[in-house]
Amino acid sequence: MLELLNLDQQIAKEEYQRIFPDLVRRLGACQRAAREAGVPVLIVWEGWDAAGKGTAINRLTQAMDPRGFQVHLAGPAIGDDPWFPWMRRFWNILPSAGLFAIYDHSWYRRVLADRIAGLVGPHECERAYGEILEFERMQVEAGAVIVKFWMHIDRAEQKRRFRRLAKHRSTAWKVGKAERRQHRRYDRWLAAAEEMFEQTSTAAAPWTVVEATHARFARVKVFQTVVEAVEAALARRAANPKPKPAPMPEPADRPAGSRTILDAVDLSLSLTREEYDEQLPRLQKRLWRLEHELYVARIPAVIAYEGWDAAGKGGNIRRLTASMDPRGYRVVPIAAPTREELAHHFLWRFWSNLPKAGHIGVFDRTWYGRVLVERVEGFCSEDDWGRSFREIDEFERQLTDFSAVLVKFWLQIDQAEQLRRFQERQQTAYKQWKITDEDWRNRDKWKRYEVAVLDMLQKTSTSYAPWTILESNCKLYARIKALRTVVEALEKALDGKRV
Repeated sequence: MLELLNLDQQIAKEEYQRIFPDLVRRLGACQRAAREAGVPVLIVWEGWDAAGKGTAINRLTQAMDPRGFQVHLAGPAIGDDPWFPWMRRFWNILPSAGLFAIYDHSWYRRVLADRIAGLVGPHECERAYGEILEFERMQVEAGAVIVKFWMHIDRAEQKRRFRRLAKHRSTAWKVGKAERRQHRRYDRWLAAAEEMFEQTSTAAAPWTVVEATHARFARVKVFQTVVEAVEAALARRAANPKPKPAPMPEPADRPAGSRTILDAVDLSLSLTREEYDEQLPRLQKRLWRLEHELYVARIPAVIAYEGWDAAGKGGNIRRLTASMDPRGYRVVPIAAPTREELAHHFLWRFWSNLPKAGHIGVFDRTWYGRVLVERVEGFCSEDDWGRSFREIDEFERQLTDFSAVLVKFWLQIDQAEQLRRFQERQQTAYKQWKITDEDWRNRDKWKRYEVAVLDMLQKTSTSYAPWTILESNCKLYARIKALRTVVEALEKALDGKRV
């Protein structure tokens, strides 16, 4: 495709002066309208060294309100970046709703520079394409606009520009070893770029190749592409307003005799205090040892807790972490999202809280709030929570592809036990802070939550991230089962590492 382009396309100065000011005006209007509508815009720049990416970005931002955009230079992974799944750093720099993010290089480095440098093998590259497509689809479906530019010049033009830059002291620094290396490998880069277009140019996030030999032509094409993409997205949103969220209706009574996976849970399982006191220190000691081995092996672990109110999540987490080195783990309590978190994709705040390789992250409530409380209470639309099952599966697969250990617990109790614990909390002075009016309101919606829980367990228990149901009417039994499950998962991961 690239070799067939007409790279000598030009715009006469008179024509440029006639049309460009209007493009500048429309871009400013787009920025204001996107801000008002809460539409985030991601503008990605890739292309040849010396093709004019910096100049194009500079000219575009000059036409914009500087309070409404941020430019990100995506260089090689540095610092702690290699200790996390590679897409995490790009999730962390997503724009808030209504803002523009401009990327001078991007997540495509993985399938371009890193691939050509031999840092990423064929299997990793293929997997990266899938993760890029998932990432971009998630952003677009959540309402973002993605514009992707490839700034294109031919080999001869790149050589001419390098020579011109090298002649002047003020610009000679722009032509270093990396730039000359790219020129020598021009054919390899060309093939990689062509494959990238084939794999990742989608209807929702297409690539735009900018013939960059002549500056006026390139500038007009860039502005036109951004303006038209944002205007089209705003028009679609106006024509198809987002459905309003609505609380989950009361489900119909289940047919007599029907049973679910929660009905099959044996809540009579229990331990005596003597059995508990004998097993607890032994499992905690094993976990202490495994935590240190995990650090040496640089394996991350994510332990996720969900469950009914008063099911015992807090006590379970305390026994899990009691003997662990606090420098190697972190408990992440998840509350209602903040205004900033609501201005991003719902997974954004979880990507930023992932543990780095060799550490353990314990989540007290999780990303499953999307399909539980947000669904039941009507905090998001059916479209939003409906597609989140797939998005969660993809998120968890990326974690396990990074060799993370992922353990997910659902703490199950029955309604009678929950009522007993609620009443105990009300009647015990030092426990009264644990019971709120919201807990009682949630209890009244037990059937709705049960439907949501069943959907969650059935749709997101995968081979790589299965759910473990903790029979929690007996807190002692649930704590020991949780500890044993985590210990066995960590031992399995470490055994695989030793092989």
